[in-house]
Amino acid sequence: MIFDYETLKFIWWLLIGVLLIGFAITDGMDMGVAILLRLVGKTDIERRTVINTIGAHWDGNQVWFITAGGALFAAWPMVYAAAFSGFYFAMMLVLFALFLRPLAFDYRSKLESAKWRDNWDWALLVGSIVPALVFGVAFGNVLQGVPFNIDNFMRITYQGSFFGLLNPFALVAGVISVAMLVGHAGMWLQLRTDAEVAQRSAQFGRYALILFIILFAAAGFWVANMDGYQVVSMSDTQSYANPLAKVVTTSSGAWLDNYSKMPLTMIFPALAFVMATMAVIFSVINKPALGLASTSLMLVGVIMTAGTAMFPFVMPSSNNPNISLTMWDAVSSHMTLNVMFIAAIIFVPIILIYTTWCYVKMWRKVTKDEIENNTHGSY
Repeated sequence: MIFDYETLKFIWWLLIGVLLIGFAITDGMDMGVAILLRLVGKTDIERRTVINTIGAHWDGNQVWFITAGGALFAAWPMVYAAAFSGFYFAMMLVLFALFLRPLAFDYRSKLESAKWRDNWDWALLVGSIVPALVFGVAFGNVLQGVPFNIDNFMRITYQGSFFGLLNPFALVAGVISVAMLVGHAGMWLQLRTDAEVAQRSAQFGRYALILFIILFAAAGFWVANMDGYQVVSMSDTQSYANPLAKVVTTSSGAWLDNYSKMPLTMIFPALAFVMATMAVIFSVINKPALGLASTSLMLVGVIMTAGTAMFPFVMPSSNNPNISLTMWDAVSSHMTLNVMFIAAIIFVPIILIYTTWCYVKMWRKVTKDEIENNTHGSY
């Protein structure tokens, strides 16, 4: 074995965080662009300009989503089982929404019909805003605890409902998710387009970032007064993973305990707020490249803020806190984590390299003149 069991558990907690960050920065940007499509593109040529800024990358960016899902299944199978049983209808909604995106990208410009193209524009909007919203709603519910039980045979039973997921805090988390991705996309479009499209993109991107700052701060105060989870005792983290062998309590504001124990981690929420603010400033002074870098770091800050607050919990149970799933006891075997780690250190850098190569080789501003002169070769 390369590492002991405890170390591998922590490494996979970090690796799944890295995959989620990669997904948010790349495919999250695609979703934000599609959400902005009808707002920043007033004519068909302008909308095609917007679509072609991500035309070369959207399918490759989805690799991060697929990889993160596969890693979740392999590293934390009980979390995967609990999530896909508890959030089944929400996940199906996301899945069917995602079906619309490749169809819309590929079929939108096949016919020179205004109604045809308008319908596919709506499909792109639905296929992007629904996943962005649902992912945020799902995380908002995880912070509050998910109503599931585990019996002595390790069978997971979810006891909630789809509409129960749509509670006020979860909806706020969903809007935060949409706002941060739209803000990120606004900086991308300001950088990759010109003229009126770039101006509108910058404007809506700034609006989204300001909304994000306000709601992220409000959610922070909400979490500070919400019941969080604390591990009182648990079995040896080097031993066989058993989510039934621990004691967990809940108390108001417990989600902030890790920040008290490790003050240096306050850098993560600070990073989210500061980078969102800097992105707005860079957008105003027309420095969109710095704005895009800022929103990318903002996404890192948001995901690390959430991960630090919940550590070591992955999916707490509101029915019985003692059976909450953590990164220590909801994982695969030592051998599985070890084999997966070897695969990860080979393939994650490959994904990073070819993704970076694609962006470098295809980097340019997409203009209306380019689309007009290449009507059959563009989306």
